[in-house]
Amino acid sequence: MKFDPSLIKEAAKEDFDKAWQQGREYLGRPSLNQRYPRNSYSFGSVHPIFDTIQKLREAYVRLGFSEAMNPVIVEASDVYRQFGSEALAVLDRCFYLAGLPRPDIGMSEDRVSQVNSLLGRQLSGDEVEALRQILHGYKKGKVEGDDLVGEIAAALGAHDALISTVLEKVFPEFRELKAEATSRTLRSHMTSGWFISLSHLHHRSRLPVKLFSVDRCFRREQAEDAARLMSYYSASCVIMDEDVSVEDGKAVADGLLSQFGFEKFQFRPDDKRSKYYTPGTQIEVYAYHPGLVGSATKYSSGWVEVATFGIYSPTALSQYDIPYPVMNLGLGVERLAMILHNSQDLRALSYPQFQTEWSLSAREMAQMIGVEKTPATPAGQDIAEAVVAVCAEHGDAPSPCAFVAWEGELFGRKVRVSVVEPEENTKLCGPAAQNEIVVYKQNIMGIPRTTRWEEAFAEGVSTGIRYIDAFAALAAYEVEAAAMAGRESETRVRIVRAPGDINIKISPALERFITSYKHKMDLRGPVFATVKSEILP
Repeated sequence: MKFDPSLIKEAAKEDFDKAWQQGREYLGRPSLNQRYPRNSYSFGSVHPIFDTIQKLREAYVRLGFSEAMNPVIVEASDVYRQFGSEALAVLDRCFYLAGLPRPDIGMSEDRVSQVNSLLGRQLSGDEVEALRQILHGYKKGKVEGDDLVGEIAAALGAHDALISTVLEKVFPEFRELKAEATSRTLRSHMTSGWFISLSHLHHRSRLPVKLFSVDRCFRREQAEDAARLMSYYSASCVIMDEDVSVEDGKAVADGLLSQFGFEKFQFRPDDKRSKYYTPGTQIEVYAYHPGLVGSATKYSSGWVEVATFGIYSPTALSQYDIPYPVMNLGLGVERLAMILHNSQDLRALSYPQFQTEWSLSAREMAQMIGVEKTPATPAGQDIAEAVVAVCAEHGDAPSPCAFVAWEGELFGRKVRVSVVEPEENTKLCGPAAQNEIVVYKQNIMGIPRTTRWEEAFAEGVSTGIRYIDAFAALAAYEVEAAAMAGRESETRVRIVRAPGDINIKISPALERFITSYKHKMDLRGPVFATVKSEILP
C-alpha cells in the first residue's frame, strides 16, 4: 500500500525502532488466492518453430547475409520458366489461388418492386438509377466489396443492415457466386521467389549478393503426417557472384549449422536432380550432432540430413536475364526444430494445441486450485486469520464451547465473531480441519501433515491451502456481507465430500485433465466447524 515518506521520516526521528516495527503495517496481506503457488512469476515460453526461426535469422546475419522478403504469390508461368519440363510435377503440388467473379446484375421492374417492399417505400427514378450504377461499378471493380453495402445505404438513405437484407433476398447472384481459379499459386518452395527477386537486383547490386529469407511455403501434400505439413517454413539463402561454386554451399552449410551444435558434415549428391539446378551441383547436407547420439529418435547415430544446396542452372537463370551464377541453400525449419527440441512429430511440435496428449506438472496443477470466496476488506482478512488461529489453538477443545475470534468495527458496525460448537461430546473442530491440499503423482489430495504423508509433502506440491483456511475465508466473506446488511451470520461446514463443500475452486481445465487421464481428486473429511457473527450495541 502507498505510504507518506515524510511522516515516516518524522516518526523515525522520534523513535526509529518503533517506526521500523510499524513498517509491517504498510505491507499488504495477500488473500489465499494471491499466495504462492497460485501467485507465481514464471518465464513465458516461445514457440519452438519461431525460436528456431529467430536463431536462423541471427545465424545468417552473422555470416554476412542480408535479409530479404520474397514473393509468396507466384504465377504458374514463373514455375514453367524455372522448372521447364518438370513444371507440371511441381504445379501438381502447388495450391492455386481462386477469386469470386463479380456478377453482372440487372435491375428489372420486379426487382425494383421487391426492393420497394423491403424498404417500405417507393424508390424514385434517381434512386433506381443510383442503385444500378453502384451495382455496375461493383462489376467493373470501381466499387469494392467492402464498400458495396455502405454505398447503397447512402444512396437510398437506409440502414446498412436493411441493405444487407435487400442484397440477400433480391439479388441471389451474390449467394450463388462460386470461386474461379486463377493462374497464381502459393509458392511451394523459396526458389520460386529467388528467381523473381534476383531478376530485379542483378543489374543494380554490387557483387557478391548475399541474401537470406526465412518464411512460409505451401505444398499440397496428399496428407499431413509426422514428417510432412502442407504449410512449412523454409530457411533459404542465395549467393550471386561471378565465381560462385558448390564450395560456397559447403562453407555456408558449415558456417550456418555449426552455430546449432553440429560438428561434422557430409556432402552427398542429391539424386532428385531438379531442373533448376546445374547438373552435378545438387548436394544434400548430412550433419553430425552429438546431442542426438543414443537418443530415442531415428537420428540415434548422430547423423541427420538437414539441408540441400546447388547452383542454379544457367538455363533457368537466363529466363530472367540473370547473367551470374547463383548458389542456393535451403533447409526446413521444422526439421531443424525437431532436432533441437527432440521431437518425433511435426504436428505436435508445430500445433501442440491440437494434440490429444496433455500433460500438467504438479506445480501447474497446484496453481489451478484456489479459494472460491474470499473477504474483500482488511478487516475481513483479519477475521479469516483470527478464525484460523482460534481453530489451531483450540481445535481439540471439548464441546460445547465457544471462542471469540475477533471483535471490531466493520462497515460502521461493531461486530463480534466467534468459533462455536454447541453440540455435546465432540470438539471445536473436526479431525480434518487442518488437512492441506497437495498435488502428488498428479492426484489432488486433502491430507494432514503426519508421518504417514511425509512422502506426499516431500515429493508433491502443496497448494498452501488447508481446509480451515478455505472455510475461514468463506466465513469472513459471509461476515462482511452480514455486517453490511446489519444482520448476524452463521457459516457452518460438516463433512466435506467435494471441493465446493469447503470453498475450494478447481479450474475447469484441471477438472477435465483429472477426468481425462483418470487421476484422483480426494478432498474429503470431517471438518465440523461453525463461525457466528453478531452485531453489538
